[in-house]
This record gives sequence, structure tokens and C-alpha cells, in this order.
Amino acid sequence: MPDANIVTQGGMNRESELNTLQDCVAAALDRARQAGATQAEVSAHTSKGLSVTVRHGEVETLEHMQDRSVSITVYVGKQKAHASSADLVPETIAACVDRAMDIARFTQPDPCNGLAESELMAKDFPDLDSWHPTPLDANRAIARARECEAAGLKESRISNSEGASFEAGLGMGVYGNSHGFMGRSAGTRYSQSCVLIAGQGDSMQRDYSYDTSRDLAALENPQLTGEEAARRTLRRLGARQLKTGQMPILFAAEIAKGLIGHLLSAVSGSALYRNASFLKDAVGTDIFPAWMRISERPRLLRGLGSSAFDDEGVATREADLVAEGKLLRYVLSSYSARRLGMQTTANAGGVRNLLVHPNAGNNDELLHQLGTGFYVTELMGQGVSTVTGDYSRGASGFFVEKGKVSFPVEEVTIAGNLLEMFSNIQACGNNLDIRGNVHCGDILLKNMTVAGS
Repeated sequence: MPDANIVTQGGMNRESELNTLQDCVAAALDRARQAGATQAEVSAHTSKGLSVTVRHGEVETLEHMQDRSVSITVYVGKQKAHASSADLVPETIAACVDRAMDIARFTQPDPCNGLAESELMAKDFPDLDSWHPTPLDANRAIARARECEAAGLKESRISNSEGASFEAGLGMGVYGNSHGFMGRSAGTRYSQSCVLIAGQGDSMQRDYSYDTSRDLAALENPQLTGEEAARRTLRRLGARQLKTGQMPILFAAEIAKGLIGHLLSAVSGSALYRNASFLKDAVGTDIFPAWMRISERPRLLRGLGSSAFDDEGVATREADLVAEGKLLRYVLSSYSARRLGMQTTANAGGVRNLLVHPNAGNNDELLHQLGTGFYVTELMGQGVSTVTGDYSRGASGFFVEKGKVSFPVEEVTIAGNLLEMFSNIQACGNNLDIRGNVHCGDILLKNMTVAGS
């Protein structure tokens, strides 16, 4: 077996590939300087992967993917242009730079254009434990997907399957700019999922389960994913509507992450400088209860969003977004920061491993705290306005009485306003879902409007 620290599917030497990408970036920057660019930034990437989907044990899709790309941005004064290519040969890179330069001379100047300040560039590059390549072939991937689906179909009340999937991939990238910054990154990711159906006709229900990790060894046993998909699907049988009214709401962890995602959309620089956010000028104000804390951990070991630098080379660092219920900052790139008269928060490319700090226990404890109310496990629709904060989405889940699940619920709508919802958060659970950039447990809200029958 090849050295697992260096080689993965099909054989790829990490250091050699990163050196090749770095040479491409350096060549593009040199070409841009010679062509008259006052500033330039270049990123080059390689990705490789394998994915398979099976349904009823038969292979439906099998894909091998390998890709390379280079992206070049040049600045001529405050004029900006961009060009990209999937071909990394020197002649193509030179032509790509020349094309960007030609475009730049015809673009409108923008005083906020330009690289992030040179003093903000990352200078240390710790190992974030993101690289865990494992030799894989199609047979092994297919076997894992089949095992996952078979475990779910063992339950006799499961009537059908929409399939199980397994994916493995790696990515490497180099970002450099005319400040002299050159940063390298590499990461692996593995995931599996299963989608099942129970019931017949109008009473059919569908649900799923999945897992994802940087390290294949840390991915849960595929049998557990299939069994969880079956459990989730079966518990939805017999769903009915609720009567319209006000009641406490408990968002399951994987749904609660979306609630935090609406916060991120509202505090993003692009929404703020376009006057399209209900949280404009909200820094320093009380948005959440006084115990609430949300922090960013961009250098978390094995974090799916971890990086030592953002998409502009700015050094990442741990920082609170919310503390003692107050919004402390926005989420800014250098461009959006200049538009707002502020400084970048090292968030070009988004947040990295945002943690909603828990103040409560596990799901059972939060159901007990909920008492009688609606436990939301799925949301549908896009009825959320970042401009006004108005919130209205279709929902399904379970009605809870005296801390115990009573019956499944479907075809209802929950509605409110995000500002009121944030202030009405009563508890955040410690059952953190870390499968993404937002790490969050269940979130309990004091009251929302539920529209049903």
C-alpha cells in the first residue's frame, strides 16, 4: 500500500503537486507585473475524487473526477479584471494574464478595489490536520455504499430506497499575490448518505442520514448511517398537522445551523454595503440573550472549514462574533470592509468553523425544557428576508407533550421575525453538529407562530 501521508486514489504526491501549483502562481504574478499590473492575485487548485451511488444494491452512478484550474485577478490602478483557465501550461497562463489585462483597461475604476493590506498577510502556517488520504478504488467505494443501504433496508417497514452514496475527495491549492504572499493548503474529505422511504401511497414518508469527515477512519460505520436513515424515516409515519397557534419551538441541531446561517447572511459585508440587511449598524447592540456566545475557530484541527489564511491571504484568528448577547463585528472581506469604512475580518470566502457555545444539555434535556411545543426536524421553502428579517418556512417534525415526543407533524408553517427569534432563544444544546462550517446543537426558542389546520 502506498504511503498514506502522501498518496491517495490513483497516486498523487502532495508536495510535488503543490510545488507545481506554486510555480504556476509565481509565473502568473510575474507575467502580470511585466504587463503593467499595479497589483495581482492568483490562485491555482487541483482536486480529485471518486463518488458512487447505489440503489437497491445496483450501481446507478460511478464517477472519477480530476480537475486543475488557475484564477487570475489583476488591478491596473483601481480598475480590476479577472480571467481563469483549466489549462496550467505556461503559454495558457500567460495568455490568461494578458486577457485579464486587456479587460482591466476597459473596466470602471472602483476606489475600494485592491488587495488586502500587506501587513495583514498570514506569516505562520500550522498543520491543521486536514490531510488524511486513503487509497481507494471503485470496488471499495461501491461496497461501502451497498452496506449503508442494506442496513437501512433490513427494517421491514421500509418500503423503498432512493439510494445510498459514498464520496471521497482531496483538494490542494496555492494562493499568491503581489505583496509577496504565497500560501499553500491541502485537505481530504469523505462522506456517505442514505435516503429511504416508508409507507405507501399518500402516507409515504422520506428521510435520510449522512456523515462527513476529513478522515475516512473517523467516518461512522456505514451500517450506522443506514440504520439511522431507517429510524428517522419510520418515526415520520402517521404525521399530521397542528392547530394554528403560538408555541415554543425546538430546532434540531442540523436545522438550527440554518438559523445561524441567516445571521451570517445579515452580517455579511455585501448585504451591509447594499443596504440589504436588517442588522445594518447593529454592531455593539444586544441581539441575543446575555448568555449567548458565537465564536469563529478557523484553525481548529480537522475542522471542515479550517485554514490559516482567508481567500485574500489574510491571517485567520479566533474571534467572537457574538459575546454576552452583543453583535461584536461583521463578516468582511477587504473590499466590503473598504465599502463600509472598516477593516477586513479575515472572512474573504466566508466564516470558518463558527461555534455556537452551548448553555444546555443534550436533546433529551432540551425536549424536557421544551415541555409542550413543536420539535422541528425539517424546513422547506425560502421565505426568509435578510432585508426585513421576516421569516416564514414550511416545517415538519414532532409535537412534544410534557417533554416527550407525542406524534409526527407535517405540512405546517412557522413564522416570525429573526430579530425577535434571536432574542427569544432560551437554550443551545451541547449535541453539536460539526458537519460543516457552523457547529451548533439544538436551539430552543420561547415562542413562534405555527400555522396548520
